[in-house]
Amino acid sequence: MSKPELYVNLVVGPDCDFESMAIRAALESFGARVTLHLIGRPNDLIDVLSGEDLYGRMDYLILNFHGNEGRFCLPELGEEVYENDEPQDLYFGPRHIESYCRLQNVKVLATGCTLGWQQLATAFLASGCQSYLAPDDYIDGNANLMFVIRYFYEIITNQKSLQEAFDLAQAIDSETAMYKLYVAN
Repeated sequence: MSKPELYVNLVVGPDCDFESMAIRAALESFGARVTLHLIGRPNDLIDVLSGEDLYGRMDYLILNFHGNEGRFCLPELGEEVYENDEPQDLYFGPRHIESYCRLQNVKVLATGCTLGWQQLATAFLASGCQSYLAPDDYIDGNANLMFVIRYFYEIITNQKSLQEAFDLAQAIDSETAMYKLYVAN
């Protein structure tokens, strides 16, 4: 196997597995090495965002979740199932990112509806992320998948810059135009 073009950690939220497999297959066919993280509880996400469950090189972190009002949708668990000190929220928003995220110089792409809201992006950038991409409204699932595939096609195959790849993927149609790019200063 030749050296991967890019190292990607793909974090899969509840009810997002089918789209995640399509993303993984496309990225691997472009030459990326993809590490998969399946999220079954809030602490699984915290372990990824804190860096505890990450190893080796990482260029991108893709958070493939459903979103609602600028927050990640988490699995609903029975009260007795939560671990000690585990957040018992159905949504994971900016205050959680501020508390748990410790990702230095990582490019984050979140695919869920409204995850491109300014408050969430600001929390990711304040935690050390290099950039943050996400749709700021309720995007169609097919458009979401097309954005991600086009974006990484341009990054990997055509060696476009982050901004160039973003512009090309965002320009596909009015749905993909919902994606916003935030970059650390």
